[in-house]
Amino acid sequence: MSVIQQPYPLEEKEAVLSRLNTLKQQFEHKHLQELFQQNPQRFQHFSVNLEPVTFDFSKHRIDQEVLQALVQLAQVQDLKQWIKRLFSQEQVNYTEQRAAMHWALRLPEQNEQHPELAAEVHTQLQRMFTLVEKIHAGQYRGATGEVIQDVVNIGVGGSDLGPLMVSQALSDFKQPTQRPLNVHFVSTMDGSQLSDLLHKLRPETTLFIISSKSFGTIDTLSNAQTVRLWLEKALGQDLRTIQHHFIGVSTKPEKMTAWGIAPENQFLLWDWVGGRYSLWSCIGLPIALTIGVQGFQHFLAGAHAVDEHFQTAPFEQNIPVLMGLLGVWNNNFLDIQTHAVLPYDGRLKYFASYLQQLEMESNGKSIQRNSEKVEWDTCPIIWGEVGPNAQHAFYQLLHQGTQSVSSDFIAPVQRYNANQFTYADNADALIEQHHLALSNCLAQSRLLAFGNQALDASELADLPTYKQYAGNQPSSTILMQELNPYSLGMLIAMYEHKVFVQSVLWNINPFDQWGVEKGKEIANQLLPILNGEQADVSALDASTQGLIAILMGKQRG
Repeated sequence: MSVIQQPYPLEEKEAVLSRLNTLKQQFEHKHLQELFQQNPQRFQHFSVNLEPVTFDFSKHRIDQEVLQALVQLAQVQDLKQWIKRLFSQEQVNYTEQRAAMHWALRLPEQNEQHPELAAEVHTQLQRMFTLVEKIHAGQYRGATGEVIQDVVNIGVGGSDLGPLMVSQALSDFKQPTQRPLNVHFVSTMDGSQLSDLLHKLRPETTLFIISSKSFGTIDTLSNAQTVRLWLEKALGQDLRTIQHHFIGVSTKPEKMTAWGIAPENQFLLWDWVGGRYSLWSCIGLPIALTIGVQGFQHFLAGAHAVDEHFQTAPFEQNIPVLMGLLGVWNNNFLDIQTHAVLPYDGRLKYFASYLQQLEMESNGKSIQRNSEKVEWDTCPIIWGEVGPNAQHAFYQLLHQGTQSVSSDFIAPVQRYNANQFTYADNADALIEQHHLALSNCLAQSRLLAFGNQALDASELADLPTYKQYAGNQPSSTILMQELNPYSLGMLIAMYEHKVFVQSVLWNINPFDQWGVEKGKEIANQLLPILNGEQADVSALDASTQGLIAILMGKQRG
């Protein structure tokens, strides 16, 4: 792909940056308390509603002038054109000469703009849905004729984190099945997860999904080979064992066939889907097995709604654009280098981990599209935890430490319904607990923003310094009416597009991961040494040589 020429005169870009730097000087010490006093209507002015999601960004150190300047930055970086390029079939992932069309995975079946693409995607989705319904109906059987009751997803990175996060988040929407069905996840290459899990499973009733875009990821194939041996030991080395107990999801049908997976159990991906953007495809099979076909369709529909919003809403009212612009303002102008993700819902316990890959693998880059070093810091450190747990862990640092941190608070308005009560008698207690979580969510963002000003006046009178709070830590709050397949689809797509917006502003490619690939390559070089197949370590550094000597038992640690 040719590098786009600057669409606006360089002087215009310089003028926008100059304006932002002037505003930076005004706002780096301006307190949120002052901004709220100046504008009692801040919430109305700095929030966006996209049913059923509300995005409140009023607790950021901005005003209308800052917002306008950030929008101008997006304009001089030609964000509108880049969005059009993303939603085309252009090779925006220029280092790997491929498009980035994860948005196509959630196109409606009858799509006028991309009919052939939609048809291709839905062919695979329909095949997956057929399998899901067969398993749910108790009609899918193992080699001995017993009904499958456990499904194990073997993957790593995008083939694990996304399906794991969503399946956990939507556990309340688990689809009833003919026989109890449990979905498990294995990703660690050291075999520890697998070892613990296999003790609890019966080979006769277990189905394994091997999820690997390349079908060459050593972590995944190592785990797959281990379970293959486990199955064959119990059920015999019959081709039927492999054909009845393994599903493959990959871009490489020939590799899946060579491994022994039956063609009818192979689901295809496309090169234009990056691993961390792939949960909308057949990589999402564990999700569909958890929430059912209709649930998965609602999940896709939520993401598609955000795709439409991202393409059509003006920047000032465009949630992913605003998320991206605020991140750049905090990171590059207010020097806030870390960002915390704080869901007040235990079902989102893997959401921060998922975003770590999505954001840091995408935008952890230092080379621009023109092959020059970046001019600004790129992706901040993403971290986080479920809010109530985080309150008793690292909130002390957020409230009274020396580090500046921006945050996203995420919470559902409604938590429980009649179908989700373990016992009817618990209903009131559970709703009260949800209100407790919501009150903590609001209280923490208030204290982070306003510091001492959030305290009662009587409390402030004789407050010792060690009990005081500076505040002025910026945060967004994202409220969903309910955490369900549709709203979660929306939430994930919002963050996906936020990542793209920031990549445009930083002029980097968010769709490759050469640092990850090189780490795997070097590991493959060291493996023969640890296996005893190669003795020469002279090319390695002294530290690695010393550590290998200990690992090989040649000297004590």
